Amino acid sequence: MAETIPLPTKRAPRTPEPLWRDALGDLLRRLRHERGERLADTADRAGVSPQYLSEIERGLKEPSSEMIAAVAGALEVTLVELTAAVADDLRSRTAERSVVGCRAGYVLAA
Repeated sequence: MAETIPLPTKRAPRTPEPLWRDALGDLLRRLRHERGERLADTADRAGVSPQYLSEIERGLKEPSSEMIAAVAGALEVTLVELTAAVADDLRSRTAERSVVGCRAGYVLAA
């Protein structure tokens, strides 16, 4: 007789992890608004089009490191400061997801 192998149990669908480009775009928009600037103002100093900066802020573009550095410079923050702030934002979003997961009856392991 053949051995019976149990099928794996179904897991609850996972919420997709936040994307780097979304967190970056949110932060760039927040920094720009804190400075009271229009897209055109920041884009002009960064050497990009306002449309391109808008797409970065909305998480629609994966900008190169050179583009990120140019926009960071236009907003008077360093690439290190910007990267650290995006990482902190992603950590907090991940922590929020973990709390939601615990409430739903399961725990997400890091």
